[in-house]
Amino acid sequence: MFYKGERIAVFIDGANFFSAAKALNFEIDYRLLREEFMRRGKLVRMSYHIALLENDEFTTLRPLVDWLCYNGYSVASKTAREYTDPQGRRKVKSNVAIDIAVASLELSPHVDHIVLFSGDGDLRPLVEEAIKRTGVRVSIVSTIRSQPSMISDELRRTADNFIELDQLKAVISRPARQHTAAEHDEPENELAEAAAS
Repeated sequence: MFYKGERIAVFIDGANFFSAAKALNFEIDYRLLREEFMRRGKLVRMSYHIALLENDEFTTLRPLVDWLCYNGYSVASKTAREYTDPQGRRKVKSNVAIDIAVASLELSPHVDHIVLFSGDGDLRPLVEEAIKRTGVRVSIVSTIRSQPSMISDELRRTADNFIELDQLKAVISRPARQHTAAEHDEPENELAEAAAS
């Protein structure tokens, strides 16, 4: 629930959000996403958090990050670390929960409502013990309609409001388009690897 005139800040865990949308079989239109939250109140900040691989001079995510920077998003990127697990599989470690926590705590005195696009259970103490104590309402956007669910049950119960991402699909999804195999796989693989860690 949103109230007319309330000051809103939106924090997006890029990899988590991407994986949730992919699980629901749609692509995000970030212009429409921003417009949706501008309609819901006074949008103070639209913040996108992502981890990028440290050794890549050019990443397939760079065009998205650049577009977001020029179109009203505050982008916070950090370095992801690549490693090999005991089974020999390549893994990427890229937790942005701490960055989201710090940014949202800094902004919380200036807003009425914080919206977190993440299902990461590491954000539960932030919501329960820090932000809500200041009187700021917290909404979590993720999905329980995927198999498995993309949100921690503890985080969902802690929030003032849970928004099922599938219900936003009609408003924030890009129209389907034709892709070549290379075009379709590269950005998705990088984001999916970051979300899986």
